Amino acid sequence: MNIKTIRNLIFIVAAGVLLLFLLKTRSPFGKSNSSFASEPQKEITGIEFSERGKKLSLLKKGEVWFVNGTNETRKSGIQFILRVLEEIKIKSPVSEGLFKSEIIDKKIIPVKVKVFEKRKLLSTFFVYKTRSNSYGNIMKIKERSKPFIVYIPGYEGDIGSAFTLNELFWQPYTIFNLMPSEIADVNFENLSDTASSFSIINKSHHLMLSCGKMNITGWDSTLVTRYLSYFTRIPFESWAFEIGDEEKRKIEAQQPQYILTVKTLDGRNTVLRLWERMTGEEGAKIKDTDRLLGKTENNKEFFIIKYFDIDPLLKKRRYFFHE
Repeated sequence: MNIKTIRNLIFIVAAGVLLLFLLKTRSPFGKSNSSFASEPQKEITGIEFSERGKKLSLLKKGEVWFVNGTNETRKSGIQFILRVLEEIKIKSPVSEGLFKSEIIDKKIIPVKVKVFEKRKLLSTFFVYKTRSNSYGNIMKIKERSKPFIVYIPGYEGDIGSAFTLNELFWQPYTIFNLMPSEIADVNFENLSDTASSFSIINKSHHLMLSCGKMNITGWDSTLVTRYLSYFTRIPFESWAFEIGDEEKRKIEAQQPQYILTVKTLDGRNTVLRLWERMTGEEGAKIKDTDRLLGKTENNKEFFIIKYFDIDPLLKKRRYFFHE
């Protein structure tokens, strides 16, 4: 075999290896149009959403994430959005016809997403939130780029909902986070069984149990102290952002099952109202036996709370007495 033949063989092998590498690594849609996942050297430290002139920032300071630079974020929310940003992949391309009917004709405005590692911009793309697919989104790298439905491998849920500028979504899902020593008084109204209602008053570290304006005797102080300890952490499951304004008015016009009013020694006041939660389509709704709808006076949004989480506070007056 002469030198020229050997050189030709080496060239052919090298070209074949290069071609295999390019076929293996390139995106079938063009990387500039379809590379949505962020690839930090160490970790993502900043995320910015913008929509209709509004902005929301998620920024890591030390080991803690903050929303809009002030409130500490909900850990599960941050963990989920980081997973989305790092693992996101294309599920399928979107035709011009589908994009027109589901996005353009419905006048859906995209959420612009920017992802940072310190000051370095890792990626930017547009999220068009839609119900046209189970993943809740159609995305583009640029507004004139090809549209795609994207997803996280192994996760079949809606990832589009995570791209929200609603600050409440990012804050901890907590109703009460109070130490017993912070509580001045508690008033629990059981509107379906008013004889079970009660009030607890903490006056100069002296606890009193009452019914209306009448003090009650014979109760166990350890049970009252235990009850107050349950306020240390009462979470809720999720915000009920899907409830429209008209439905909100209908719910608030109904009598709640329970009203729980908590006042702290520093003057903070929380009024929690709880209603039965109905699920299903209009005309065929059924009672949710595992969850309630809740709302506090200082917020216009409803939230969903599991009976399991709120049950420690839904005691009847007889709880404080020995059998």
